[in-house]
Amino acid sequence: MNEPFIPSFNWQEHIISPWASELTMTLPIVLMAFFVITSCGLIGNYLILRRMALVGDAISHSVLAGIAGVVVFTGGLQVTGLFIGALIAGVVTALLIELIHRYSRVKQDAAIGITFTTLFALGVILINLKAGQVHIDEECVLYGEIAFVPLEQTKLDLPLALVQAMGKLPLTGEFIQGGQLVVATDVLRMAIVTLVVVVLIWAFYKELLVSSFDSALAYSLGINANVVHYALMSLLSIVVVSAFESVGAILVVAMLILPGATAHLLSARLPVIMALTVLHAALSTLLGFHLAKWLDCSIAGALVVAAMGLFILAWIFGIHDGLLGKWLRQRRVQHELPEEIAQPSSLTT
Repeated sequence: MNEPFIPSFNWQEHIISPWASELTMTLPIVLMAFFVITSCGLIGNYLILRRMALVGDAISHSVLAGIAGVVVFTGGLQVTGLFIGALIAGVVTALLIELIHRYSRVKQDAAIGITFTTLFALGVILINLKAGQVHIDEECVLYGEIAFVPLEQTKLDLPLALVQAMGKLPLTGEFIQGGQLVVATDVLRMAIVTLVVVVLIWAFYKELLVSSFDSALAYSLGINANVVHYALMSLLSIVVVSAFESVGAILVVAMLILPGATAHLLSARLPVIMALTVLHAALSTLLGFHLAKWLDCSIAGALVVAAMGLFILAWIFGIHDGLLGKWLRQRRVQHELPEEIAQPSSLTT
């Protein structure tokens, strides 16, 4: 007998059980997804403001060349080397796009396509050359596998009082072993990257905001828009390479765009957009994780589907620009206009 295309939903199995009996596997995956979507979404807001969403796509693919270059020259996958390779690749990508666009008749979108496909292809070739010596493959780079996040762990020495307090909490108690806090290594790294992103956005909020809207105004205020631009591209590269193992080079593009795009449908104020981006990250993480549990499918893919579902809801039911609100306003105008026409004129002769 053939199994149904969509499996039956069981509340206990798909919602309760992952948190009740599989917490040591569930929590690292959920935290990793939240940090990835949050950091990508916060950076993505500035890409959307600058109308550079395709540049984010380009860098998310071209950093593969930087990673592969580090693998070829060092023969390993040291984290520091990967970050340096990603930084170089991100800056080179931004420079190449600008040079091709400025010094040729090629438009910017074509320059983006030329740059990222070439660098991505170069990365694939370099990986194939070292595939037998280094544990890295194209599928890992393209799609990632967030389910493997809990397998590599790091033990942290914390103050005894803090360890004892955390041991009494329902969510953290299972992660205390021998007086140490046991965390997934990738989660710890992604948490640090997310914290860096938040701190830098807070510290350089004015510079990022002004240069995103008007580079001429930025220069008049003493802000070097080019420096801000390449710093943003460098930070984007770090975020992308941090998220590679979890969601891959393809799906990370959705993480860069969907949270910010959803938030932009609900507000026009940047601080509110930032807060909505974080809320979107939390909701899409929980919905995507449990969707993957239900359908027994890729967690990264389910995260993107959940994020898209939230975007569609905001698109339809948004307070200001929602399709439903626009339709209701049009209907109201259509009903009020005939009534105004039908009223007798108050002009006197």
